[in-house]
Amino acid sequence: MTLYHFGNCVALLLPYYFTYKYSGLSEYGAFWKCVQAGCIYIFTQLCKMLVLATFFYSDSSSGSGEFNFFAEILRCSVDIADLLGFALILSRIPGKGHSKLITAGLGWATAEVILSRGIMLWVGARGTEFSWIYIQKCLESNVMLVQHLSTATLIWLFTRHDLNKALKPLVSILLVVTIFKGVWLEGLLHILSIGPWTSIAVKALVAAIIGFCSLNIYACLAQQIGI
Repeated sequence: MTLYHFGNCVALLLPYYFTYKYSGLSEYGAFWKCVQAGCIYIFTQLCKMLVLATFFYSDSSSGSGEFNFFAEILRCSVDIADLLGFALILSRIPGKGHSKLITAGLGWATAEVILSRGIMLWVGARGTEFSWIYIQKCLESNVMLVQHLSTATLIWLFTRHDLNKALKPLVSILLVVTIFKGVWLEGLLHILSIGPWTSIAVKALVAAIIGFCSLNIYACLAQQIGI
């Protein structure tokens, strides 16, 4: 069971470590910038929880397991605060190019995984009963790392005045797709009754497509302005 727990930790942490190590952030001394991004994530989530608890309270104790589209739309609309949080991080972190985007995305994703999955993994995966849920949560965390890096890139592209006007609507669409992913993607998975492993694969595919589009738009702009 100790080996199983170790495997969970490795699956959870290695992609984050490799992203920091081999993206060049370690050479720029960007560790504390990532910490700053994580602190902004915590502040953003606190604000979201206050808004959700105050204006969008819903009784989720029924345990029916039904997917509530209206409640998900309201919840996802509050996720616009995440975009504001990313914009705040990008405005406060000095530098340019890919290092700024990776710092924002990695800091945000690391704070999320520590607060939302780290404690659960440390407590739950050390138990005597075997469960695949911890491996699944680790894989989901890696998918979210890709998603957050893409979101940071899209926010940066959206704020650029030198971005090709033909690409601006595409960036906006990708941001809307990202924000309301909890509605259309989770709703689709619920309707099709897809299992947890297939759901992770579908989420990874969606994150990869969004990331591929974001990377190509960024590459076009980088080549245009010479960064």
